[in-house]
Amino acid sequence: MAIEQIKMPQLGESVTEGTISKWLIAVGDKVNKYDPLAEVMTDKVTAEIPSSFTGVVKELIAEEGDTLAVGQIICTVEIESSGEPVIDSEPALVEESPSEVPAATEASNRARYSPAVLKLSQEHGIDLNLVQGTGAGGRITRKDILKLVESGNIPQPIQKIDQPSKVQIAHDPMPNLKQAPQPNIPVGVGDTEIPVTGIRKAIAANMLRSKHEIPHAWTMVEVDVTNLVNYRNSVKDDFKNKEGFNLTFFAFFVKAVAQALKEFPQINSMWAGDKIVQKKDINISIAVATDEALFVPVIKAADEKSIKGIAREITEYASKVRSGKLTSEDMQGGTFTVNNTGSFGSIQSMGIINYPQAAILQVESIVKRPVIINDMIAVRDMVNLCLSLDHRVLDGLICGRFLQRVKEILEHVSEENTPIY
Repeated sequence: MAIEQIKMPQLGESVTEGTISKWLIAVGDKVNKYDPLAEVMTDKVTAEIPSSFTGVVKELIAEEGDTLAVGQIICTVEIESSGEPVIDSEPALVEESPSEVPAATEASNRARYSPAVLKLSQEHGIDLNLVQGTGAGGRITRKDILKLVESGNIPQPIQKIDQPSKVQIAHDPMPNLKQAPQPNIPVGVGDTEIPVTGIRKAIAANMLRSKHEIPHAWTMVEVDVTNLVNYRNSVKDDFKNKEGFNLTFFAFFVKAVAQALKEFPQINSMWAGDKIVQKKDINISIAVATDEALFVPVIKAADEKSIKGIAREITEYASKVRSGKLTSEDMQGGTFTVNNTGSFGSIQSMGIINYPQAAILQVESIVKRPVIINDMIAVRDMVNLCLSLDHRVLDGLICGRFLQRVKEILEHVSEENTPIY
């Protein structure tokens, strides 16, 4: 017999951790390869973790509600070994308590910090050498750091007056990003305390990372989409009867953005520290919200798809989100995000960039407004397009030209210029 480890997989691009929301098995259960073991939440998706082996569940390392970094062990499975028999000379190692782990091993485990732990410690000015970990072998987990931050009892190193603190120099590279302890907000009669779910914590962490790391800039253009509205309204009923799903305005916007990205590939880029990566594929992330979370599925190769194909994927993704069937594959590979904020009646907003992308476009509500055409007042269907950009990657000139091109495409939508199929 042999003990195999099941580890937290990477459930999406830029995802560094996941929260165990529900175990689907228990210690002693027999599982087959690919059987689901647990439901896991991230800031991008809720998914099931399959077993990589056939065997018997030996130990559940993590509890429901625990957040683990990608690569951390969540459980172990006992399997039958193939080939040479395994000499079980030290069976106690498998069920060894933390107190029985040799000091050298414990120190080694403590020093292997996950990216999420390192990031949080830097943001909050925490010296990891002063933190007592609760993970396997004394490993410091993300949960340990969050507990310290929430309590406000962040350990401080003892510094000598005549020497600079080496620890502070090593672990406090971004002092301006330190956050004060959480305020002690009094709860009065009639107030409601709402627990923060794992997925909401993950979303908050991702948004905080984006705002801290990316220097956001913002710009907006106004677009006359009267022709688009008239054209779509004239064909929507026939389209629905023929295809079985709706032809939305949003599909036209996604197609226009994909076409403009092909002409301005600089926008389709990502910051990579010592270089900028300009992506070849044009994969449009679209934001789909529920009452509790925001999901960002990806329309792959959007520039190669027709408006009909884009409309179909939008409908399918919305259905998957509502039914909880969105997969990690649906979330991966996005290079630019288009957010349909107009569906809530918004007319102007500044989106937070979907890390590690370089820009996000907010498509606002289409409203009728009086405009001047040939020195005459006319009522037209108008929409604002709001672009947030990473100023490390993009400048105003290229973004202005990109938005001008999107505007031009949308204002010239017609039966002749804009094939749906």
